[in-house]
Amino acid sequence: METLEGGEFCFPQLLNISCRKPVQHHAETVFLYILLSSISLLTVTLNLLVVISISHFRQLHTSTNLLLLSLAVSDFLVGFVLMPIQILLIGGCWVLGSFVCGLFYYASFILTSASVGNMVLISVDRYVAICDPLQYPTKVTPRRVRVCVCLCWAFSVFYNGLILNDFLKHPDRYNSCYGECIVVIDPITGAVDVVLTFIGPITVIVVLYMRVFVVAVSQARTMRSHIASVTHQHSQTVTALKSEVKAARTLGVVIVVFLICFCPYFYPSLAGQDISTSMAFSVFGLWLLYFNSCLNPVIYAFCYPWFRKSIKHIVTLKILQPDSKDTNIL
Repeated sequence: METLEGGEFCFPQLLNISCRKPVQHHAETVFLYILLSSISLLTVTLNLLVVISISHFRQLHTSTNLLLLSLAVSDFLVGFVLMPIQILLIGGCWVLGSFVCGLFYYASFILTSASVGNMVLISVDRYVAICDPLQYPTKVTPRRVRVCVCLCWAFSVFYNGLILNDFLKHPDRYNSCYGECIVVIDPITGAVDVVLTFIGPITVIVVLYMRVFVVAVSQARTMRSHIASVTHQHSQTVTALKSEVKAARTLGVVIVVFLICFCPYFYPSLAGQDISTSMAFSVFGLWLLYFNSCLNPVIYAFCYPWFRKSIKHIVTLKILQPDSKDTNIL
């Protein structure tokens, strides 16, 4: 009988219970480490710039930007917490213990739910801004947005703690050997989870944005037909409408990218498979979901002049000057 070398096990000193390392090519492993570490660093940096920009400059303290701030916080945590831990799993072994395994999945579920919730709130914000612009300032106030954001995060923490309750008590119950980190959710709970955290929210987002798109196109045609004969006051109204339509278009791109990145992650659940790192969804699907956190600030950089200006102020350290909070950034 051929004896396996110790290097083939995650924990050579525990041959009877240790998981085996998957066969890997050194060059490919190094390439993946460099690539994924770069994505993680870029995600953290870009989202930190968004958080600093919206938090610092008073002109950016709007209802819509508060929602973008909440989304940037969740994206930052994905790059700062989830990506580095997932990079460690490239080696095929979980070396952080069962307690951290439980926390990792709990944080992963919370951030995924919070991101979906933020997207729903952004869709509602754009729906009211485009379809009921006269009532928008009174319906969507910064105070109400802050309350909604807090409720979104609180619900994510409570809800995911509820569905992962048994797993958090015994995070190693589904591991077949020492060196695994796997969570399995029963089919009924999984079905409810998919409806509440994916199908339901995505349906709301798509329906609202279809309505926003129809109204935005109608408004754009109206503005073009009256652009030559407006008064100064009407011109200001047209400018405001253009701004709202542009914001809706930009956030529409964010939501489309979000759907593209999230659908492969939830596909195994829709197909009735268990949720696990090795069977339920591919590494590609998981990292595509993570990569969405990096893409959001990139979209802002291309579409929002204020984000590019704020980056210049931060990089050149002008943000440290007195009264920099009142800088004209728009």
